[in-house]
Amino acid sequence: MSITYVRDRKISRAEFVDLLSRSTLGERRPIDDDACIDAMLANANLLITAWESERLVGVARSVTDFAYCCYLSDLAVDAQIQRAGIGRELVRLTQAALGPKAKVILLSAPKAIDYYPRIGFSRHENAYIIAAADNLR
Repeated sequence: MSITYVRDRKISRAEFVDLLSRSTLGERRPIDDDACIDAMLANANLLITAWESERLVGVARSVTDFAYCCYLSDLAVDAQIQRAGIGRELVRLTQAALGPKAKVILLSAPKAIDYYPRIGFSRHENAYIIAAADNLR
């Protein structure tokens, strides 16, 4: 299997949704909401993709300032070829695109919670989230 990695290659909504559906991440993303998927792709400012010939098999989609922090929002690899180092390489290439002080930050999908420590991430106990629709107290 020959995988090619590309930075900032535009991908279509259909390619992205197809990959999310072929990975465990499709269960946790709004794959039926075209406007949301379009916004996710348009507003990410770092996109690393993995290709087997012309087929998208992996993606690392991030929002970053390139200097201090990088939120890795989506790391998806086709379930048929997981455990081949593609996810690790997508994260490595994401890191390589950042400045020396930048940290990669992510929220793990439940099925991937054991993966990240294996590739070098450390768990951070004090992360918080609030949805845009939720009211602050």
